[in-house]
Amino acid sequence: MRYAALLRGINVAGKNLVPMKDLAAVFAKAGARDVVTYIQSGNVVFSAAAPLAKKLPALMEKAVQARFGCRSPVIVRSHDELKVIAGNNPFTHDDPARMMVMFLAGAPKNVDQLDAKRSPPDQFAVRGREIYLLLPNGFGRSKLTNDYFDRTLETVSTGRNWNTVLKLVAMTS
Repeated sequence: MRYAALLRGINVAGKNLVPMKDLAAVFAKAGARDVVTYIQSGNVVFSAAAPLAKKLPALMEKAVQARFGCRSPVIVRSHDELKVIAGNNPFTHDDPARMMVMFLAGAPKNVDQLDAKRSPPDQFAVRGREIYLLLPNGFGRSKLTNDYFDRTLETVSTGRNWNTVLKLVAMTS
């Protein structure tokens, strides 16, 4: 089975600098096969048996901190999960860069406490362990941040723009 690991906060704004080649080697050392990375923001595609894939987030969080000196939550989704995610987007927009998916590490709590009017004209929809976002003015201007979702939903999130989500679906097939 092919999977995508999504690391949060890697190579963003000059912080938590992690060479993708070295990150791929860390995954391979843990037992992942056919490891490739996509862009510099912490997307790792690999093959693994389901039991290893389930353990990899915790293993990789420790390994990344030990090897690169930065803390980075790791969220893993299978190809089948990514296909469902791509098919469940409730939003459309002429510019796919205005759409994002926040991947959640665990099941969200307190969904009813999210404020739909927190950041107009932005919209979001929680579906399972994902939050779909439509951000007409871009992510940088939105108040729908990782911190907001993490605190409210009592889990950890990492976001990817729609083009990246679609690329990861293709790369994991």
